[in-house]
Amino acid sequence: MLIELITLLILIPIAIIGLKLLIENGDTILKIITHLAMGWITLVIVNIIPGIHIPINLITILISGFGGILGTILLVLLSIIF
Repeated sequence: MLIELITLLILIPIAIIGLKLLIENGDTILKIITHLAMGWITLVIVNIIPGIHIPINLITILISGFGGILGTILLVLLSIIF
């Protein structure tokens, strides 16, 4: 019983700090998630084109998401070259 109480007393401040950071930086986190989702969507659309196969993993999603259309074009060019 005492260990659970000590654990609870430790977790409550950590949760409060985490929620505070989430509220302060929520818009940035939402933008990053949106960029990653758009990168995944563009990779799926590009993979529909015959002859082009780009593996969808975290690295290609990051390149396509943060690079935008130019990042996706770079991945397609690298896929064609190699």
